[in-house]
Amino acid sequence: MSQDKSESAQKTKPTKSKVAVLKTTPETVVDDYIRLMEMAGLTDALPKDKHTIIKNNISWHLLFPGANTTPWQMEATVKALDKHGYSYTCVQNKTVVTDAHVGQKLNKFEGIYKKYNVDVKFNFKPEDMKWIKYEPKGKMIILDKIFPDGIMIPDYFIGKNILHQPTVKCHIYSGTTGSMKNAFGGLLGTHRHYCHTHIHETLCDLLTIQKEIHPGIFAVMDGTTTGNGPGPRTMYPVTQDVILASSDCVAIDAVAAKMMGFDPMDLKYIRIAHENGLGCGIVDEMEIVGEDISDYNWNYFVGDNLASSTGDLFWFGPLKFLQRLMFHTPLVYMFVFASAFYHDKFWYPTTGKKRINEWYKTQWGKKFLEWD
Repeated sequence: MSQDKSESAQKTKPTKSKVAVLKTTPETVVDDYIRLMEMAGLTDALPKDKHTIIKNNISWHLLFPGANTTPWQMEATVKALDKHGYSYTCVQNKTVVTDAHVGQKLNKFEGIYKKYNVDVKFNFKPEDMKWIKYEPKGKMIILDKIFPDGIMIPDYFIGKNILHQPTVKCHIYSGTTGSMKNAFGGLLGTHRHYCHTHIHETLCDLLTIQKEIHPGIFAVMDGTTTGNGPGPRTMYPVTQDVILASSDCVAIDAVAAKMMGFDPMDLKYIRIAHENGLGCGIVDEMEIVGEDISDYNWNYFVGDNLASSTGDLFWFGPLKFLQRLMFHTPLVYMFVFASAFYHDKFWYPTTGKKRINEWYKTQWGKKFLEWD
């Protein structure tokens, strides 16, 4: 009897969250990505009888290394899904300061879509999908309070797998950003800026919703060029030659944070997600396959820029009481214009292009220039 109980306990013992990490090169990156995804359990995580959504990450429609899904990340994802017999669609979103159409062109996705006949939809186009009121089964931490009239999500996402394509980078509001933050654009509409004050709780609520609506969740993260400093846009591009994949969004974000030099459990969104059973945020409790990351510490920092310093006053600082007036009325367009002007018209030509030109001299910059 005791032996039967022991065997039963072994069968029901939860498996460790697995994160695959590999070093890569421009010459081998696409094949390395496919191997990485298989090592991380792609076919176990995503049911093949369910359609898969590829959710890329365009943090800035302009080209900026470390900010956006890379073309080699996109092509490898498509090839891996084709290899294992999945049907899939790439879904793109817009924000008040990014243009998805410009982003997919400047980041060289369009040629991949054409080469592999990839179906592309936009969550902001009524002809592609409609937004419906969703009532989560799990307890919400904050979203039901931010949107008391109902949480709206795209109907197209329900019942389909999701495959996130984030990059390794810092973020001015959440510290780091990765697969959990990638749902911010896909599942929330143009009023997502209401959530910035409670960004950490929002990301955990979104993961709760994802676990309810998606049969499978998977993430593949690019760290060939990473983003140090005040991300997700005004960063210092740093070559690191790594790629990551996992079916646990909390775990992959925690591993990326550890590699960047942060204590994952000091990042509120990772800690809350771990404490609420949404995934594993403690690296020592995971199964890391591929690269040994025990000595990784890039000593990254977040920092601030002019736009984020202003935003901090309203999202977290003494002007917080003005949020409803400033961001829930047409006055918000004043901030949209100011952000777009600062980032696109001032910072990008005066500072960003210098950093891009330096990046073009690296192996990944040269690969991007040669990418067809």
